[in-house]
Amino acid sequence: MASHGVRGRSGGRPTLEEVAARAGVGRGTVSRVINGSPRVSDATRAAVEAAVEELGYVPNTAARALAANRTDAIALVVPEPETRFFAEPYFSDMLKGVGAELSDTEMQLLLIFAGSDRERERLAQYLAAHRVDGVLLVSVHADDPLPDLLTQLEIPAVISGPRSAAEPLASVDSDNYGGARSAVEHLLSRGRDRIAHITGHLAVYGAQRRVDGYRDALREAGHEVDEGLIEPGDFTEEGGRRAMAELLRRRPDIDAVFAASDVTAAGAGQILREAGRRIPDDVALVGYDDSAIARHMEPPLTSVRQPIEEMGRAMIDLLLTEIADRRPAASRGLERHQVVLATELVERRSS
Repeated sequence: MASHGVRGRSGGRPTLEEVAARAGVGRGTVSRVINGSPRVSDATRAAVEAAVEELGYVPNTAARALAANRTDAIALVVPEPETRFFAEPYFSDMLKGVGAELSDTEMQLLLIFAGSDRERERLAQYLAAHRVDGVLLVSVHADDPLPDLLTQLEIPAVISGPRSAAEPLASVDSDNYGGARSAVEHLLSRGRDRIAHITGHLAVYGAQRRVDGYRDALREAGHEVDEGLIEPGDFTEEGGRRAMAELLRRRPDIDAVFAASDVTAAGAGQILREAGRRIPDDVALVGYDDSAIARHMEPPLTSVRQPIEEMGRAMIDLLLTEIADRRPAASRGLERHQVVLATELVERRSS
């Protein structure tokens, strides 16, 4: 039977050391369990939680944070304008996964936008003051200086999608290459052979990998890659409209379009309808993300599903591991964790 409010050996509140002794583990292990670190086995976590319950241990959050030079805060940094964050379901789904994974910890989540030079300067000053224990970076372009700043400041960080194949930071991503291949292979199986691709922002490594998947799927099916069928976009609806208009001007014979996001596909679909092209009779259309937009389009949009909420959860798992270690990254001698989650093609009437 649990005995709440038990006094420690000192006669005061039970201590972390007493919890560790009761659970038969080290002080650091107790700290990791209390901080929500994933680097603890289920059996060990259960033993520590039982000891906490039996002794009535209550963590002194302020003292613990001060002693460990901790703030118990994590920043989710989005280097994009706020308008894009609220317009694209990708970001809200990511935030949902991050929030769900943090809900069982004592960590506070701060949402910070850094889409302008002024916002980046302010963020750099904030981070330099070490006001957060770690940072999640979402939608980072290849030339973004923020990841390097975090490395210099030795602030634990996890990035949503690497900047390149040689990304030094821990990262979580979906299989952009495989997802794009599945989209193009699906269109080819429907008898389409003039398949255009509206890319994402090509400063984003994930967008580059989707282009690679598009090209390789065509080559392996025995088709030449017509670079005139590839039009740069930026993941936005307006970018989809501009790219689709240009593709129709340049190649009016296209019979399918693979768009790098559902939002982009929505913009492309609008231009196709205005041009009198029926979807999918004249032009088949496939998007990426499998967001609510895909389900609500008319006709409903075939789309590549990436597990965005799961990506958010995985990012928190990695970041808590980095924070729990607490040694400077340069002294660990460990390879960065690179997590890649599978995608799935969801077929609907647009293709």
